[in-house]
Amino acid sequence: MSDSVALNASRENAARSFNGYLMLLLMLLSIGWFVWAMGPIIADDPNADFIGMAASIAVFLFVSTGFYMIQPNQGVALTLFGAYKGTDRNEGLRWVWPWMTKAKVSLRANNLISEKIKVNDLRGNPIEIAAQVVWRVTDTAQALFDVDDYKAFVLAQIEAAVRTIGSRYPYDDIEHKEVTLRGNHDEVGAELRTVLMERLAVAGITVDECGFTHLAYAQEIAGAMLRRQQAEAVIAARKKLVEGAVSMVEMALQQLSDKGVVHLDDERKAAMVSNLMVVLCGERDTQPVVNAGSLYQ
Repeated sequence: MSDSVALNASRENAARSFNGYLMLLLMLLSIGWFVWAMGPIIADDPNADFIGMAASIAVFLFVSTGFYMIQPNQGVALTLFGAYKGTDRNEGLRWVWPWMTKAKVSLRANNLISEKIKVNDLRGNPIEIAAQVVWRVTDTAQALFDVDDYKAFVLAQIEAAVRTIGSRYPYDDIEHKEVTLRGNHDEVGAELRTVLMERLAVAGITVDECGFTHLAYAQEIAGAMLRRQQAEAVIAARKKLVEGAVSMVEMALQQLSDKGVVHLDDERKAAMVSNLMVVLCGERDTQPVVNAGSLYQ
């Protein structure tokens, strides 16, 4: 955040307000005062207290316009002729001067699932991605006065952050050498949360949790990428199979030589290696062949 933005940022502070129940008692007393002042008029007494009646009505109207209720996990930002005077977070019935403006802000956690958006990953492949974000307001002054509409601001920043993170990593890596969107969900989700908190700090909003709810190749390349994944999986499986077969052939030749079961020259070793590799790497069942002669006949 730049220095100019930091200097202009609002900061929440505690507002001065009064206990609403005490002011409610005062309002009830003003009603009793009015009823008492009405007594002489009802009795046709010429010495009626019109001043007391007017004063009780004024007190009633003055007190009744200053009440407001605060629910749990809710704040009320108070302004006086456009100037921010603080935020009241005291639960229950509260009262402030009638000429002060009140704006309620929910401090509860909000769960939001973004729309599916199309992003190009690190390798340029179009993918569809959507995120789930749990956010809440921590600074009511920033949320109300530093951005125009903090809820719309959250939606826009979530989309921007998802696009940023989606373009930093490839969708998948068959060799598992890179951080990917599909294979490193927790790591990528933590980075998404960090980026979101930086973007939403100007609005006094924090992110408690976030992650991806949808992650897939775009429809136009989904079939091709599926075939590529299948081919890469087959190649990887073949590679492991050949590595294992070579190790087994090497072990078989070594044990035959060490135990003196048979002495093989280079040509016989080559033939045995060929047969063993066919048996171990072939996809079909092998058919045994009984050789009644020798290798050279």
